[in-house]
Amino acid sequence: MRLRRMIIGLVLALAAVTTLAPGPAGAAAGGGTVSTFSGWAFDTCLTQSLDTMKRWRHSKYRAVGIYYGGRGRACKRQPHLDRGWTRAVQRMGWRLLPVYVGSQSPCVIAKNKKHVRIGKHPLRQGKREGHDAVRKAKALGMKRRSPLYLDMEAYTYREKPCARTTLSFVRAWDREVRRHGYVPGFYSSADSGVRHMEQARRAGVRDLPAVLWFARWHTRPHLYAEREIARHAWRPARRIHQYAGNVKERHGGRTLVIDRNLVHAPVARVR
Repeated sequence: MRLRRMIIGLVLALAAVTTLAPGPAGAAAGGGTVSTFSGWAFDTCLTQSLDTMKRWRHSKYRAVGIYYGGRGRACKRQPHLDRGWTRAVQRMGWRLLPVYVGSQSPCVIAKNKKHVRIGKHPLRQGKREGHDAVRKAKALGMKRRSPLYLDMEAYTYREKPCARTTLSFVRAWDREVRRHGYVPGFYSSADSGVRHMEQARRAGVRDLPAVLWFARWHTRPHLYAEREIARHAWRPARRIHQYAGNVKERHGGRTLVIDRNLVHAPVARVR
């Protein structure tokens, strides 16, 4: 009887993972497979010039986060970011992590994000912004089965009305992104948004993000030791750890202020 319960428990645990989204090595929405990357990545608010990206090939980084859309994006003007840029950096050997900074939780902590909070109709708003995320990704040459990472800055998820609104928005965004054949990812603080998503997963909530990009600074980089995420969840190849932020690095004669990430997750498919 004990063995039978253990087997049932294992099956249920695996089901909880596989129902989140197609696995990176398997079929994705609309058929086919996703492309994954394992290694180091950096992200910075402003998309850098092709010359800087070429110079930074001297670094250990081989993937880069790009803030390509969303009304909550800090660097709204991105003079270098277009379809030609994505193609060129892909040819250089870079892998892309597209980040969409949409509407933020009603109880977002950062003061500079309070003007872009989710409104009274989170389902409608999430669907609309999910559609916008796909449209802007297509304009940059990112094909179906590319991940799109929704950036939700830290919020006080213990406030239940706020948590419900935020989760409704995220799930609607995820559904719309999946409907178009893309892979919905989610970036947030490990102690707020990521903890909230893990609680929802344990409660059996559907339409959750397929990939978690969790921020926990001032610690060693790790993917599967994060205390807020069950070890069996969001794997394989479905995690990114942002382990340091706002740090200066210089490579190839160019200095940037970046966030540092360890990645084992889907990356964009560029045409």
